[in-house]
Amino acid sequence: MKVFNFSKLKLPVIQAPMAGGFNTPELASAVANSGGVGSFGFSFTSPEKIDETLDITKKLTNGFINANFFVFKPVRLPGKKVQDEAIKALSNLTLNEKFEINVPDKPFYYDLETQIESALKNLPSIITFHLGIPSLTIIEKIKSLGIKVGITATNIDEAQSIESVEADFIVAQGFEAGGHRGIFNQENVDEKLKLDNLLIKLLENVSIPVVAAGGIMEGKDIKRVIKIGALAVQLGTAFLTCDEAGTSKIHKHYLLNEQKRKTQITKAFSGRMARGINNKFIEEMNGKKFFPFPIQNTITIPLRRESQIKNNGEFINLWAGTNFNKVRKVSAQKLMKELGNEFKAEI
Repeated sequence: MKVFNFSKLKLPVIQAPMAGGFNTPELASAVANSGGVGSFGFSFTSPEKIDETLDITKKLTNGFINANFFVFKPVRLPGKKVQDEAIKALSNLTLNEKFEINVPDKPFYYDLETQIESALKNLPSIITFHLGIPSLTIIEKIKSLGIKVGITATNIDEAQSIESVEADFIVAQGFEAGGHRGIFNQENVDEKLKLDNLLIKLLENVSIPVVAAGGIMEGKDIKRVIKIGALAVQLGTAFLTCDEAGTSKIHKHYLLNEQKRKTQITKAFSGRMARGINNKFIEEMNGKKFFPFPIQNTITIPLRRESQIKNNGEFINLWAGTNFNKVRKVSAQKLMKELGNEFKAEI
């Protein structure tokens, strides 16, 4: 294992972990081989697949690799009335044909400790967490192996909680970021802090390193947040249109060709707040009932899968940050090189 330190990065860039097949061994290794950190979003991944993916990646790079996990909260099915209304909402979508709606049985997600064990067998340089803080037992076990721990925060309270469990760094997720909001409890009011404001607040209130995430697409963005005080940046949307990304063909099409559209926060796809390109599904589900996270995510998989097969982007979770109009259709290696050149030009 290559022990991680921010000063060892040739370019202070972490390719964001994105659950759902966006990250591939080819993408992560290309970023790592270019002097950044390659990542995997393993939130919905079986322990066996985690082991297999990291093993393949080890053969492609000796660089820094990050394995990321959601910290799921206990969840149960809602009452029959809510279930019926949520199923009705999905049944009434304006589709050319219906899709199968199956309510899953427990467990609704993989056991985190078992997932972590699979990751630890492969000794990634970093393990990060999203949506909350894992148990101290998990954190201590990871750190005992020399692996660094990072946790996402969207406000000061979350950041201070992360510091109190002795994580190695915080990922400050600005409101501009695509994908799932990292807020610990979505029943709380989301402060919706934009990245620069969030960074300033966190740096005034915590002493551990902070990584900036949300809306970063170019070298000048990297330089801006480094000047504020971030030690590195995390980019997700910027890598979605890279050759090596596992992004579906239709998702890439929308990112590259539907740039007049806006992004929007929605719970409709997964039951949890996430930012994506606005489409018919988001609009039609507005104000409707849905299952809690991650049950809704499981229920909408057949719809999203069928829509991908038919190249219909109107019923797919088109995760993207607010600045997705700046994506580039290049290899990950070339993107890293261009970001590096832009970053140096700003110095």
